[in-house]
Amino acid sequence: MDNRLEFKRHRRLRASNAMRSLVRENHLQIDDLIYPLFIKEGSGIRQEVPSMPGVHHLTLDHMSEEINEIKELGIKAVLLFGIPEQKDERGSGAYSEAGIVQEATHLIKQQAPEMLVVADTCLCEFTSHGHCGVIHHHDVDNDPSLELLAQTAVSQAEAGADIIAPSNMMDGFVAVIREALDEAGFTHIPIMSYAVKYASSFYGPFRDAAESTPEFGDRKTYQMDPANRLEALRETESDVTEGADFLIVKPAMSYLDIVRDVRNYTNLPVVAYNVSGEYSMVKAAAMNGWIDEKQIVMETLTAMKRAGADLIITYFAKDAAHWLQQS
Repeated sequence: MDNRLEFKRHRRLRASNAMRSLVRENHLQIDDLIYPLFIKEGSGIRQEVPSMPGVHHLTLDHMSEEINEIKELGIKAVLLFGIPEQKDERGSGAYSEAGIVQEATHLIKQQAPEMLVVADTCLCEFTSHGHCGVIHHHDVDNDPSLELLAQTAVSQAEAGADIIAPSNMMDGFVAVIREALDEAGFTHIPIMSYAVKYASSFYGPFRDAAESTPEFGDRKTYQMDPANRLEALRETESDVTEGADFLIVKPAMSYLDIVRDVRNYTNLPVVAYNVSGEYSMVKAAAMNGWIDEKQIVMETLTAMKRAGADLIITYFAKDAAHWLQQS
C-alpha cells in the first residue's frame, strides 16, 4: 500500500481491552439500577412469574431474604408494585394505610433504612376492572381519578416511601400529586413521573405479574400512541412544568430515540424503563441457547445509558449488579 495515502486510524483506540476501557464513553454502574418488586398480600408465597423467569411474587414474610440480596448486590433503590387479595371499582387498596405497598414500605425501611423505596402510584393493580382510574361510561374519568391518585401518593409518603412514581397517565397527575404532597407536609418527597408511557405491546408479562390486565378495552385512551414522537415532548413539557423531579420513558428498547429526545429537552434525571416484554424476550432466547444473556443484557442496558438515561428500571437489575461486581 502506498504509505503516502492518508486515512484515519480509528483502530488505534480499539487495540486492547485496556485501550477500549480507557476511551469508553458510557458506563453502566450498579447505582444506575432500580429493581422492581411484586409484593402480594397473604403469606407463604415466593412464586416465580411464569412469563418472567427469575421474577417472583413475594408476600411480606418472604421479603427479608429478597431485600438482603438486593442490598448485598449494591442496588440502592426498589420500585414497589402491590397485588391485593381484594379489589374494588375505586382501587381503595392503593390508598389504604394498611395497603400492601404501604406495609411493604414499612418493612423495607425497618430492615434497610438506607434503601430508596420508589412507590408506583397507580390504581390498576387494585381496581376490579384493571384500569388506572375511575370508570364512567365505560371509560376512565380523568379528574375523579386524580383525587384517588393524590390520596394514594400521600398514603405512600406517610408509609415512608422516598420517591412517588405515578404511572397512571392521567392529564395533570403531576400537578395534583405535587400539590397534595406539599399540603400534607411532604415537600421533600420527589416525583418520578412516568412522563412518557406508550400503549405498548411489551407490557404483557407485567400484566401477568401485577394481575392488572384490563377487564375490558385497553389503555389507548390514556397511554401514548407508539407511532408518535412529538407527543412525547408535549407530555414531557407538561410534567416538567407541573413539578416532576425525574422523567421516565417507558418502554426503553424500542424507544431509545425518545429517551434521547427527552434527554435533549431537559436537565432533569431521565429514567429508562426496561419493561417486562423486553426482559422476557431476552430470557426466552437465552434459555434456548440462541444468545449470550450476559452480553446481550449489558449491551442493551449500556445502550439506554448511551441514549441519555441516567437511571434504568429493569428486571435484570440483580443479574446486572452481579455481573458488574465480577468485572
